[in-house]
Amino acid sequence: MRLFKLLSKTQSSSHLLNFILVLSSVCVTYLVASFFLVHNSKPLVNVYSSSQDAYAPTTVEHIVFGIASNDNSWPNRKEYVKLWWKPRQMRGCVFLETMPPNTTSTDDDSTTLPPVCISEDTSRFRYTFRGGLRSAIRVARVVLETIALNHSNVRWYVFGDDDTVFFPENLAMTLSKYDHRLWHYIGSVSEIFEQNRVFGFGMAFGGAGFAISYPLAKVLAKVFDSCIERYPHLYGSDSRVYSCLTELGVGLTREPGFHQFDVRGNAFGLLAAHPMTPLVSLHHMDHIDPIFPNMTAMKAVERLFQAANVDSQRLLQQTVCYDRWFSWTISVSWGYAVQIHGKHMYLPDVLPVQESFRQWKRGPFLAGVYNFNTREFHPDPCLRPIVFFLDSVSSGRNKIQSIYKQHYENCTVYLGSPRRLQEIRVSAKKLELNYKQAPRRQCCDVLPSTSGELLDLEMRECREDELIYMH
Repeated sequence: MRLFKLLSKTQSSSHLLNFILVLSSVCVTYLVASFFLVHNSKPLVNVYSSSQDAYAPTTVEHIVFGIASNDNSWPNRKEYVKLWWKPRQMRGCVFLETMPPNTTSTDDDSTTLPPVCISEDTSRFRYTFRGGLRSAIRVARVVLETIALNHSNVRWYVFGDDDTVFFPENLAMTLSKYDHRLWHYIGSVSEIFEQNRVFGFGMAFGGAGFAISYPLAKVLAKVFDSCIERYPHLYGSDSRVYSCLTELGVGLTREPGFHQFDVRGNAFGLLAAHPMTPLVSLHHMDHIDPIFPNMTAMKAVERLFQAANVDSQRLLQQTVCYDRWFSWTISVSWGYAVQIHGKHMYLPDVLPVQESFRQWKRGPFLAGVYNFNTREFHPDPCLRPIVFFLDSVSSGRNKIQSIYKQHYENCTVYLGSPRRLQEIRVSAKKLELNYKQAPRRQCCDVLPSTSGELLDLEMRECREDELIYMH
């Protein structure tokens, strides 16, 4: 009996010892695993993206738009917004002072436009800029009130005016270059030196549109009203946004695809010499001539969107090719226009912007100084290059073909064979840009043709050591 009790006691001690050893092993394993998880995992910068792949490409679904408008301009300007707004994919609001009277009508505005939000009262804020409009405060607070909508899965907030025409796929692609989990303020300046000198070379002009990353926007919203109180003396809404971001220590990242378009008249020169970057936005379309001849301003922008819907990345991208038989210099601004210079021109002489437009404001010399190189737009149409404007664009299995028809100007001087051409056909593969590589201009070949009225061109990637010049 005593032996049995001794054995039982020994077995109990053994079980207890085994239990303690197992428990110790579990604790050690848990502590080691926790250590490696803490030290090797990446921090969650934004909880909004915890259920999403933060490294997936940015799309328009990740963007929330804040569009500033007013009761007087919205009935007409909303037609511009309809061109680019995609209700099933996009989120945001257009901000007005009061609800439009026809919101209960049977028209299609509710299915083709962003919802209307009513701006909050701003009478408590001072505005002291003599001759300015205190509505600049209301427009500035569109930033705050858009962020306050508290949409989920947001990477970027993008702001613009009711006459800012965005190209959404190009906008999303441009923003994809940047880490949306960091603080970014992205946009562009004015085309005019004097505008930038007055308002700041580091300010994103609101008409061109600008983007603020999610984490920066959340911080900005917390302090924005206090900033507005400190800057009653400023003129515009974008100056107030810029000042507050400056106080947060954030500078502007310039993207030349955003276009303020502070010009008047014929904007052909600006569009035909677009920089090597996707077209993100256009502004002031009511202040320039229709961008296609013999059309209204709205119909002309619709024509541009026909090309954008087929190949948005290639839109306005300039390619220059040479016809050695006739010594022609041919400049293709894809989806917009083709120009034929009836002489040989070196490539660096083709690329500057033709000064076809008028300055934004009358004034001293600096009012007509631009932030890019310009060249003469000859007052005599007979001494300008022959221009062919986009007529149609179609997409096939392997290539996209765009057709351009000659624009006939009042010219009585015959300059030779270029003027016999009636149509230019341009073939190209859909452009797929890679932002991990520096942009490179594409090359262009003049294809054989049996007709003196037709010219065929083909755009392609340049070979590694290929030069663009007259062979």
